[in-house]
Amino acid sequence: MAESTQDAAKAQHLVVICHGLWGNPVHLKHLRDTLATHHEEAGVYVFTPKANSDSFTYDGIEVGAERITNEVEQKIDELRKAGSKLSKISVAGYSLGGLVARYVVGLLYKNGVFDTLRPMNFTTFATPHLGVRTPRAGYRAQTWNFLGSKTLSTSGQQMFLVDNFRGTGRSLLSIMADPSSIFVRGLSMFKRKSVYANALNDRSVPYYTSSMSRCDPFVDPDAIEVHPLPDQEEPVVLDPENPVTPRKHKEEKQLAFHERYIISSRTRQSLPFYAVLCTVLPLAVPLFLINAGYQTYKSAQRVRLHEAGSVMDLKRYRIPLLEEAQAMQDRVMERFAAERTHLNEESGKGYLPTPPPESSSSSVSDVEESSKLMRSISATQKSEQAKNTSPWPTLALTDDQFEMIDNLDKYVGFIKYPCHITKVQHTHAAIVMRMAKESFNEGRAVSAHWVKCFEL
Repeated sequence: MAESTQDAAKAQHLVVICHGLWGNPVHLKHLRDTLATHHEEAGVYVFTPKANSDSFTYDGIEVGAERITNEVEQKIDELRKAGSKLSKISVAGYSLGGLVARYVVGLLYKNGVFDTLRPMNFTTFATPHLGVRTPRAGYRAQTWNFLGSKTLSTSGQQMFLVDNFRGTGRSLLSIMADPSSIFVRGLSMFKRKSVYANALNDRSVPYYTSSMSRCDPFVDPDAIEVHPLPDQEEPVVLDPENPVTPRKHKEEKQLAFHERYIISSRTRQSLPFYAVLCTVLPLAVPLFLINAGYQTYKSAQRVRLHEAGSVMDLKRYRIPLLEEAQAMQDRVMERFAAERTHLNEESGKGYLPTPPPESSSSSVSDVEESSKLMRSISATQKSEQAKNTSPWPTLALTDDQFEMIDNLDKYVGFIKYPCHITKVQHTHAAIVMRMAKESFNEGRAVSAHWVKCFEL
C-alpha cells in the first residue's frame, strides 16, 4: 500500500520507518505495506521519510536524524490539517536507520511531541546498536576497523566508535546510551521496545551488535539447538527468553572421501560466490575507495550547509543531549581519570580470557599459573565475565560497548528476537524483504511477527 493511497483524514497512529545506509524508502516497501494492510482499520498511517536517502546517509547520524525529525514534524502538521485525530506514534528503523530512529526519538521527546502523541512501539531490524567495529584482535580486524571508519565519512566514524561527538570526548553511540540522555528517556516512554537481530550470515551487522549481546551463541550452528516461537510459517523468529541451547550431542557427520580430502559440500556451494568475488574485487576496491573519497567530500559540503542553517532552522534540534547539565562534565572527567582496559591482543579469537576453574587438588605450579592469569585480567574484564551467565564466552568488546549494553538493558529494556534465516548467504537484506526475491522469503516471518505484536 503506497503512502499516497492511505487516508490522511483517518490517521490516528503515525508509524515512522527509517531506512539504512545508502538506502531509500523503496527498501522499506514490504515492511510498510505489511503493517499498513494489516492495521489500516485501526487508523495506522505508515510514513517513510526520504530526506536522508542514498548518499545523504554519509552525513552522520545526528544530521540525518535532524532532517528526518523536521520531516516527521511537517507530516504531523500535514495530517492534522487534513482532519486526522492523531493520538499515537511509533518509530522503527532498519540497519543504520535504527540508530537514526533512536536519535529522532530523543529530539521528538525533547520537543514535546510525546506530550500530544503517545509513544507506542519502537523497533529496529538488524541495527548496529554497539557500532560495527569487529570485536577481534589481529591485523585483519584492525585493518577493517580502520578502513571502515575512513571510507563512510561521518557516519562511518560514528558506527566504528572513533568519533569525538561535539568535543565531548565520547562517541555519539555512547552518549545515545547514557541514562541521562534525551535518547534513553525518550525510548523508555514507548510501550513496547523490540529488536530483530540476524543470528547468521549478516556480514553488515553481526548478531552481537544488533542484539546488544556480550556473546554470540551462533558462531557454530552445528553445536546449538534453536528454539523458534510457535505459529510461524517459517521457524525464523526465536524465543527471546530461550533462543538457543548447546546441543547435547553434537552430530559428527561422516564425510565422504572427496569432502574429507578435497572439498566440503559447504565450500562447494560457496565457490560461485568466491569466484565472482575474486573477479570483481580487484576492480571494485579501487572504485569503492574513489567513490568513498568523493562521497566524503560531498558529505562535508552538505554538512556545512546544514550547520549554517541553510536547510532548516536548527534551533529546535541543537538542544542539550543530556538532561543533567553536570552529567557531561562528570562523565568526561571520569574518562580521563579511569584506567582503560587493555584487551588481550594475543587471543586471536576475539574473546575475553576465561580464568581456569578452581580445584582443591591443584599443584603449586597450577596455583601460581592461575594467580598470574587472574592478575593479568583487569577488573572490568572479570566483571564482564561475571555478568555473562551463558555457556558461551564473552566477546572482546570495549568498555564503552559493555556500558551501552548495561544501560540499554536496564533503562530501556528491549525485547530481543534472534532471527534464524538460513536460506540466503547474506541475511541483512532478507530480514526486511528489502527486495521481492524468493530467497528472501524467510523475512516474511519477521514482518509477520512484528505486525502481530504491534501495539495499537
